[in-house]
Amino acid sequence: MHPNVERVAAVLREQGAAGEIIELPEPAPTARAAAEQIGCPVGAIANSLVFDADGEPLLVLTSGAHRVDTAKVAALVGAAKVKRATPEFVREATGQAIGGVAPVGHPAPVRTLVDVWLDKYDQVWAAGGIAHTVFPTSYEELLRITGGEAADVGVETT
Repeated sequence: MHPNVERVAAVLREQGAAGEIIELPEPAPTARAAAEQIGCPVGAIANSLVFDADGEPLLVLTSGAHRVDTAKVAALVGAAKVKRATPEFVREATGQAIGGVAPVGHPAPVRTLVDVWLDKYDQVWAAGGIAHTVFPTSYEELLRITGGEAADVGVETT
């Protein structure tokens, strides 16, 4: 098992999460790719997007059917500017690479916003630490295991 997946699985166990990490047949670097392999609506994919908020990492768990509105997020978190993080910034903040960033298992806590649209689904799927691993969870469980804040972060794209 990849070390990132082991870290995420350990946190899930420690937090009493219900779901277990599964490996997909193919990498799933996008919400659409993950949804197709899982057989769920794209909106039930909890995309883990890392942003640079005035130099601090910010993890936004958004519905795969959403595009994050960075101006709205900046206002929510009190940042002057929120921009997509570079791959290096993401890896430094999370220990994971873009396309497989899990909501947990990072070297240090990362402020997290959880898209309220994910609450529309009984089950949502989040990345497990690398691009072809995911785990089932719920909106409420995501809030609990990440210590995240519920937020309206974007606009619907699908």
